Amino acid sequence: MSRSLPALFVGHGNPMNAMFRNDWTKVWRSLGEQIGKPRAILAISAHWYAPGTAVTSAPSPRTIHDFGGFPEELYAVQYPAPGDLELARRTQALLAPLPVEMDASWGLDHGTWSVLRHMYPDADVPVVQLRIDETREAAFHHDLGRQLAELRAENVLIFGSGNLVHNLHTYSWGRHPAAPFDWAVRFETRAKEWMLAGDPAPLIDYEDYGRDAMLSIPTPEHYLPLLYVLGTRGPGEPVSFPVEGVDGGSISMLAVQVGAAG
Repeated sequence: MSRSLPALFVGHGNPMNAMFRNDWTKVWRSLGEQIGKPRAILAISAHWYAPGTAVTSAPSPRTIHDFGGFPEELYAVQYPAPGDLELARRTQALLAPLPVEMDASWGLDHGTWSVLRHMYPDADVPVVQLRIDETREAAFHHDLGRQLAELRAENVLIFGSGNLVHNLHTYSWGRHPAAPFDWAVRFETRAKEWMLAGDPAPLIDYEDYGRDAMLSIPTPEHYLPLLYVLGTRGPGEPVSFPVEGVDGGSISMLAVQVGAAG
C-alpha cells in the first residue's frame, strides 16, 4: 500500500524570502527533501482570494509578481512549473457538487512560488492553485480540506501558504530585529495547543477569542490556507511545526505539517 503524503502549511512571510538563504528557507529546502518529489502539488495561497472557488488550468502557469516596491531582481524570478489539468479536474470532482471554475488566466503567485522555489528548485513538479472563496466562512474552507484529503494518498502534496499571524499594520519595517508582540505570541501558542489537541473547532471559530485573535488575523486570507491543511488531517495523525519564529514582530513564520514525511 502506498503511503499518504503529509500536508503542509508554510508561513511564507516577506516575498524576498524567495531569494534569501536564511533559517526559514533552509528548512523549506529540507522539507522538500524529506517529503520527496510528489506527483503534483495542490497549492492554496493567501494571494488568490476572490469570490468563488476555482483551480488553475493552464498547461504552463505564469509566475505572478503580485507585490510592489521590491528590488528588480525579485521581479526577474521565474518559477516555470507545469500545470496539471488532470489534477484540476480531480479537484473539481472531489469538491462536487460545489461549482469549481477552471481558470486559465491565473498562475502561481508569490505565496506559492516563493516557497516552492526552495522546496523544489528545479520547478519540475506540476502545480495547480486553488482559489480561496472570499465570500465563505472559515468552516467552509476547513470542510473543503476534508474533501481534498484523498489526494494525499494519490501522491499529491496539499500545500497551504499564508501566515498564522499576519498584521502588516504593526510590522517593524526597520533593519533591526523586532521582538514579537505579546498578543502574537499568545495567539500562536494557543493555536499550536489547539492543533496538538486535535480539535479543529477553536481554530475554525478563532474570531471568538478576542483581541489576540483580531490583532493576529485582522483579515482572513493568510489564515485560511491553514484550515485547508488541517482539514486533511486523519484521526490520530501527528502534527508538527518544522519552522517557528516571528518576523517583524507580527508575522508568524510557523510551518505546520500534518502526517509524517517518511
